[in-house]
Amino acid sequence: MEKGQILELTIEDMSSEGNGIGKADGFAVFVNNTVVGDRVKVELTKVKKNYGFGRVVEMIEESPDRIEGFCEYAGLCGGCPYGKLDYDAQLLLKHKQVKDKLQRLGGLNDPVVYPVIAMENEPFRYRNKASMPVSTGGLITRKGGVMEPVHEPRVGFYQARSHEVVDCADCVLQSEPALAAAKALRQFMEEDHITSYDPRWEKGLMRHMIVRTAAGTGEVMVILVINGKAIPNAQKLVEMLDEAIYNVPVYEDGPLAGVEFNLESVVLNINKKNTSEILGEECITIAGKPTILEEVGGMSFEISPLSFYQVNREQMVKLYDKAIEYADLKGGETVLDLYCGVGTIGLFCAKQMNEKNPDNPGQVIGIESVKGAILDANRNATINGIVNARYVCGKAEEELPKMMGIVKPEDGKEPKVRVSQADVAILDPPRAGCDVRLLDAVVKAQPSRIVYVSCDPATLARDIKWLGEKGYEFKEATPCDMFPHTAHVETVVLLQRRK
Repeated sequence: MEKGQILELTIEDMSSEGNGIGKADGFAVFVNNTVVGDRVKVELTKVKKNYGFGRVVEMIEESPDRIEGFCEYAGLCGGCPYGKLDYDAQLLLKHKQVKDKLQRLGGLNDPVVYPVIAMENEPFRYRNKASMPVSTGGLITRKGGVMEPVHEPRVGFYQARSHEVVDCADCVLQSEPALAAAKALRQFMEEDHITSYDPRWEKGLMRHMIVRTAAGTGEVMVILVINGKAIPNAQKLVEMLDEAIYNVPVYEDGPLAGVEFNLESVVLNINKKNTSEILGEECITIAGKPTILEEVGGMSFEISPLSFYQVNREQMVKLYDKAIEYADLKGGETVLDLYCGVGTIGLFCAKQMNEKNPDNPGQVIGIESVKGAILDANRNATINGIVNARYVCGKAEEELPKMMGIVKPEDGKEPKVRVSQADVAILDPPRAGCDVRLLDAVVKAQPSRIVYVSCDPATLARDIKWLGEKGYEFKEATPCDMFPHTAHVETVVLLQRRK
């Protein structure tokens, strides 16, 4: 293959950035502005050893699954790489990607992967957390591909493969309160001449706005990430945010049908580091409460600014129902809930164990590294009347070995919770997957079942392969579409210990 060569390709797959992928004699070519099913004539623009990049010189035949798209910022914002692919086709593509990675990286032969659990409502306005970078300068790509300097406040999302902020007045994946809050922040910054943080000079104030919405209660939290200790005239901003969110209309249908939103919490997050990490460690509540309350699946959950909580409320219930089905709880078990966040999945398990065997429900032991999330988890257990769940703060790969006596604590203090053996282990790690030290400790706990919840099929496959070599057999997987129109997919896997 050579640069400038013309190839005829059928697009068979798509990358996480939304580029179509076709193959010529086994050579993979990434092609922008294509979707699965397109037949195209492509000119190679860059050639590597095993893959290349190309541009479309002729659309021979459009895919039957190609749609016009739904967003005016398509091609600018990098948030919806699958936005021009029909939703049913997105589900088939994600199923293929999960199965391919389990086979190629996990070493599994024709693994059982069930169809992707889809959203029943239209797959829009589903995100309960919007993380929006803020900018007041630099260059921006306008429609038509023209780069020009800008100085007005922008609150939106990053342009694909860059850190330029696209000012998005609307995003159909986000909740209306998040968009209303962004509009209020733009106006405030313009009126009060508030600058944004510039990493080149390490100056400027505003970095990010994060908006968390609870569709079950209507409570809204706004987190303002700043390079400083305070925002000048902050009370004015709070009042503008409050009015903007109060005026969000009540919808008759969709995932936010009938919800009346109210601003319940405004938090400053202090991040003075020159880093790509969005959040700093210090949070200061400047209005309302330090947490908001969400109600879902018959349970209530307090959520604090730094806590992990699934971004799709409708799909979260389906995801956890599948995980609990795989756990096959009867009551009386010891369940490890690792990377537990605010305790949602473990508390759903504890509730079922109490219902099935109230005299001997067993116990849930959760571990999470974010201190605020552990405080939330313990409060959430209390709120829901669950007494058989305990939560420990620390890295799961460090705390579980201490609990099991595999590793002695460096400070000499005995762990508050002891574990000799577990019946079920639930793993819900971040995108990087599980630390091998954690997997080793889980294997030594000898659970009969491991339920692995993953947001990255590649690291999932890697860890399944490792567990398979240690005696745990892959049984089946069920993907769940938590992130429609993006390349991300959540997957629940059941593994059983070989006898």
